Amino acid sequence: MDTNKYIPYQPVELKERTWPSKRLDHPPIWCSVDLRDGNQALIRPMDLDAKLSYFKMLVELGIKEIEIGFPAASDVEFQTARTLIEGGHIPEDVAIQVFVQARPHLIKKTFDAIKGAKHVIFHFYNSISPVQREVVFGSDIAGVTKLAVDAAALIRDIGKTFISEGMDLRYEYTPESFSASEPDVAIHICQEVLNTFGATPDRKVILNLPTTVENMLPNQFADLIEYFILNLPSRDCSIISVHPHNDRGCAIATAELAQLAGAERVEGTLFANGERTGNVDLITLALNLFSQGIDPKINCSDIVKIRQNYERITGMHVHERHPYAGQLVFTAFSGSHQDAINKSLHYRREHNISTWNIPYLPIDPADIGRRYDSIIRINSQSGKGGAAFVLETNYGFVLPKAMRPEFGAIIQKESERTGAELTAEDVFNIFSKEYIEVDGPYRLKEYKFDEKSFGDEHSLVSFTGLLTYEDKSYPISGSGNGPIDAFFNAVRNLSIANYHFVSYSEHAVSSGSDSRAAAYIQLQAPDGKMLFGVGLSHNIYMASIRGILCAINRGTKLQQA
Repeated sequence: MDTNKYIPYQPVELKERTWPSKRLDHPPIWCSVDLRDGNQALIRPMDLDAKLSYFKMLVELGIKEIEIGFPAASDVEFQTARTLIEGGHIPEDVAIQVFVQARPHLIKKTFDAIKGAKHVIFHFYNSISPVQREVVFGSDIAGVTKLAVDAAALIRDIGKTFISEGMDLRYEYTPESFSASEPDVAIHICQEVLNTFGATPDRKVILNLPTTVENMLPNQFADLIEYFILNLPSRDCSIISVHPHNDRGCAIATAELAQLAGAERVEGTLFANGERTGNVDLITLALNLFSQGIDPKINCSDIVKIRQNYERITGMHVHERHPYAGQLVFTAFSGSHQDAINKSLHYRREHNISTWNIPYLPIDPADIGRRYDSIIRINSQSGKGGAAFVLETNYGFVLPKAMRPEFGAIIQKESERTGAELTAEDVFNIFSKEYIEVDGPYRLKEYKFDEKSFGDEHSLVSFTGLLTYEDKSYPISGSGNGPIDAFFNAVRNLSIANYHFVSYSEHAVSSGSDSRAAAYIQLQAPDGKMLFGVGLSHNIYMASIRGILCAINRGTKLQQA
């Protein structure tokens, strides 16, 4: 790897920069370039039907400026513009943007494509960097300036007719390769374009400043934007737009810091699609604002649907770890993460807290249509709280805190055995097999409870039943101040009397008339080992007895093993 061939970026000198102390408090003007910049990066570019579907999705997201393509480039691109306009697919509050090189015959064809549209941004460009102008075009600064000015003049002259016919026509100029150009050259060319259009504070021209190839740190780009704004004579006659690419993986930071430096508009794509490493991701930018309590003006309330539509139309795949939208980004496998999330969610509910402050979850997944049941997933890295969270969230079983290490160890052992992730259904099946479906060696064949209440609110519960063990039946009876006490007194003369009661908890698993009670019983076995049993029944007394027998049967099987 020869580092000598690479020339480091030389940042502008900005001694009194102001952007570091500023804060983002509102969204930028959003412009989607999915249908042009994103589409040209697809292995299989979208056909007309796909473009129409994608345009509809962008409108539903609330994006008001949508670049629909390069109408002069192909019949599909041209027909996309005509179909959108003639088919009445463009809402009154949405402007379509068309893209074209600074070449006369392409400019004229692009105007043919937009006839009849109501709101149009006419976006043209030419490359201005040293290597582009000298090597690619064999030109100089004067030459690329003239190319931009001549194109602006032609667009202005043709545009007058369209404006007179009622079109809301705005202009946008991109000095392509801006990030690789001399800042003062870019300022000079952009100012000449503004002069040619006769830009005013009431009729501004969009100046779109791209990191055509990202070649600097985000803070250096922010310096460059602030320098550009400070030195542009007609700053008040322009809207400063940025179009970050992601070659260094910094497009999000580049866009955010550029806004601090004065950029008012951001061009990007959904999920960062674009040539090479892609464009800046509008979804991530929007939800970053949302996480700070700022309305991004992009509707991401059903991120799963957006992702699925995007993947279906483009054939691209959103990575599992993609911010906010990835399948696994709100998922915790780590035991310590699961424990912190579970405790914090419970605390938030118990204390009726409206604000969001949950460890490892930057936003509430429910706000963007994500389900809580996928937050915590189980593998060999998971801890005691993860399995408990899955049972509670998916099946309504709220395990006592003291029981979680026991069940967590069972789940971890199974995950290590399989070497795979356990689904919520897997976790429930293991729980059911370990605690609910335990049958023997002790079985309660028949039983009866009687309860007598006294005036001082004291009650006496009597239990009679038939307990079987290895095909032998034992009639048992006993009384106590509750069903658990009565049952223990009934089995006092059997060997299981050596089990000692430690703790008890119960809750309803379902609501309504069909509600069942789950009873969790912790016993100390004769060898001193603590273990749990679970009982499930419509009758709370029976749920308790089943929980006791479950714990005893589990202990007996462990001793026999």
